[in-house]
Amino acid sequence: MTVESTAARTSRRSAGSKAGSTGAKAAGAKGRSGTRKGAEPDLVQLLTPEGERVQNAEYDAYVDAVTPEELRGLYRDMVLTRRFDAEATALQRQGELGLWASLLGQEAAQIGSGRALRDDDYVFPTYREHGVAWCRGVDPTNLLGMFRGVNNGGWDPNGNNFHLYTIVIGSQTLHATGYAMGVAKDGSDAAVIAYFGDGASSQGDVAESFTFSAVYNAPVVFFCQNNQWAISEPTEKQTRVPLYQRAQGYGFPGVRVDGNDVLACLAVTRWALERARAGEGPTLVEAFTYRMGAHTTSDDPTRYRHDDERAAWEAKDPLLRLRRHLESAHHTDEGFFAELEAESETLGRRVREAVRAMPDPDQFAIFEHVYADGHALVDEERAQFAAYQASFADAEGV
Repeated sequence: MTVESTAARTSRRSAGSKAGSTGAKAAGAKGRSGTRKGAEPDLVQLLTPEGERVQNAEYDAYVDAVTPEELRGLYRDMVLTRRFDAEATALQRQGELGLWASLLGQEAAQIGSGRALRDDDYVFPTYREHGVAWCRGVDPTNLLGMFRGVNNGGWDPNGNNFHLYTIVIGSQTLHATGYAMGVAKDGSDAAVIAYFGDGASSQGDVAESFTFSAVYNAPVVFFCQNNQWAISEPTEKQTRVPLYQRAQGYGFPGVRVDGNDVLACLAVTRWALERARAGEGPTLVEAFTYRMGAHTTSDDPTRYRHDDERAAWEAKDPLLRLRRHLESAHHTDEGFFAELEAESETLGRRVREAVRAMPDPDQFAIFEHVYADGHALVDEERAQFAAYQASFADAEGV
């Protein structure tokens, strides 16, 4: 299985063309004014869709020390994350997973922000932050247990400072705010980051977390991945102003960054985390990106969006963009890409084998830890469930 889409490969072969050159303009000012109707959004961009490095006086300092080796590392992160994601999608289609939420197209936003974190920072994800989990050292196979129905998470959140996936939309922003308030009371200089999508920005929990974080000056970064679609609802049905501008009403800064530019995402997140550690309070980062796949494997995006929209965003593919930059700057060669392709296939096989080897969970474990000392109603429900399970065996024996 290849690590780039067919459209992306075709676009890379014609890199000399201006495909995607109408992409977002670089903007130096943090939290600039809104977008004119029909105009491209103003945002922070350090790599154009063609892979050209553009200067930004405010954010260059946060990535000037990035070495060619680190750039190759960012590309490797995105390739392997995309390969894992593709394998998980295939496993769901084969009946091995109950559901899967793909990150296809959002790799730069997640890898860029994930690599900006320190080990002692704490992450509160949604259910799509597979790239951030990769950056935090969570084994990809651990992400799949919940989607296979064999556990409720699969990893120790404190082992990697990466909380369990949150299915309830928006609630993790409140968890992050409370945790950040605790970090501040402890006197630590660690920071907290909360991930959510454009659809979650309409949730009351997000508004409440903005209020609390601002009032208590909590060291938290709100990282919104605006992938243009809240399931089938477009962003313009979610908000009358660009999402990052909402921060102004709560008294803290917001900035929109090109979410398909891994270097810009790295720089802006570092800036926001630095503010948090310095006691300057919360920041809202809106990563302007695109969900190239379905919302989840139960969704059919062809029912509500057009193929030409996806094609336009494929020209701004985050992997293609960084690859072009690496090639044009002579930071790598074909041997690097060939080795990475082989590594990605090895990862795919490992994930596939690990999922199929996962043991079924104990069917009665759900009753074990409801109450510390047990409860008569739980005992009754356990007995009813046991009888229900036994009825299948009786039917098979008839």
